[in-house]
Amino acid sequence: MSFSRRDFLKLAALSSAAAPWGWMPALAATPATDDYRALVCIFLYGGNDGNNLLIPTDSAGYAAYAGARGSLALQASDLATLGAAASQGGKSFALHSGLSPIAPLYLQGKLAAVANVGTLVNPMTAADYRAKTKQRPFSLFSHSDQQHQWQSAESAVLSATGWGGRIADAVLSSNAQVTVPALMSIAGSSLFNNGKHTAPLVIPGSGTFGLKDNGTSAAAKARNSGLAQLLGLDQGNALVSASANVITQAIASSVLVNPIIQGTSATISPAFAGLSSSIATQLMMVAKLIEARATTGLKRQVFYVALNGFDTHSNQLNVQQTLFGQLGPAMLAFYNATVALGVADKVTSFTMSDFSRTLKPNSSGTDHAWGNHHLVLGGAVKGGDVYGAFPTLALNGADDADGAGRWVPTTSVDQYAATLASWLGVSTGDLATVLPNLSRFASSNIGFV
Repeated sequence: MSFSRRDFLKLAALSSAAAPWGWMPALAATPATDDYRALVCIFLYGGNDGNNLLIPTDSAGYAAYAGARGSLALQASDLATLGAAASQGGKSFALHSGLSPIAPLYLQGKLAAVANVGTLVNPMTAADYRAKTKQRPFSLFSHSDQQHQWQSAESAVLSATGWGGRIADAVLSSNAQVTVPALMSIAGSSLFNNGKHTAPLVIPGSGTFGLKDNGTSAAAKARNSGLAQLLGLDQGNALVSASANVITQAIASSVLVNPIIQGTSATISPAFAGLSSSIATQLMMVAKLIEARATTGLKRQVFYVALNGFDTHSNQLNVQQTLFGQLGPAMLAFYNATVALGVADKVTSFTMSDFSRTLKPNSSGTDHAWGNHHLVLGGAVKGGDVYGAFPTLALNGADDADGAGRWVPTTSVDQYAATLASWLGVSTGDLATVLPNLSRFASSNIGFV
């Protein structure tokens, strides 16, 4: 969108109050690295039903799934076959048919699934949960609280920063002397992107932002010069100076980034031909920003995009078919764009969501649950496998918290995040800062990338 000066200054002032001050990584002193890597978080808001995302297709597994799922069980025609998963003893799996465009990438070793991931304070079993012998994440099954914990990777306390932001803090030296943020969101502000020393550039989904009449006319130049002088004045107040710095950097970033996201790319456009969904538009913008990495000078980036609508208490089969029907083609188009750009092995996209949903239906939908299945895609992914421990699909079974099919996670958000952070270049020593609770879990790397 195009902002008036008054609106733009208001937005920048709010950003300075809500996020760490300053976008320039001035603390970075070591030389920039020569390579490029990016993480792309795809957040599925509302609590995606992982039980209908990743389905076992061996006879015993499918029978258990269908028996408990009832009217919401997907039939053979609703499935996109993946094949065997070595980490699950050779058992076979499938994706929801809406995700069929990316199913071949599993067979090509570019797509992996991670089973039963969720928020945890410490390792916990269903027996521990029922006996109340271990600390639980606060406000389980609450949308806002579980979104907060997924994005912060802190399930015992409220956090002002997210693990995407803390990753950006940890790799500041890779982006030395760069004037645009390494963190970019195409899906509005989110906790995930807030670091202690870094804050995100939030780009409207419309693909246009900046000051109105920021052109080359004499009047525009005079107004911009006057604004620059005002922002450069010594205000004698730390808060006002910090706010002015944020506004200055926002304007500078918009001048650099706006032409990139508004432009047409002959390399990227063919991959997204015919796609007009919000998630496809967001991912195409991410692809443009990756293509322009030489212009921005960024060596390490973290992107955030989102798809809404997964709170399926009713009409789940139809809603999920529509949403996955948007997500699958968009993820394939984005991967194909990275191939065309020659950076498929340097870009890893992954899904997150509030939580999963109950295996037991409530009629035409499902209720809030816990441990969930997620997808990781990219040229560096060790695909063709399902990582983690897939739950026993039985109501009141070994992994069920309360009889409704709410899986107690066997892999923590911390471990999921640490695997991605390590690939991006976060050192082993910095992982403890990025993920404060990681040491409570046996492994810091699940091995999917």
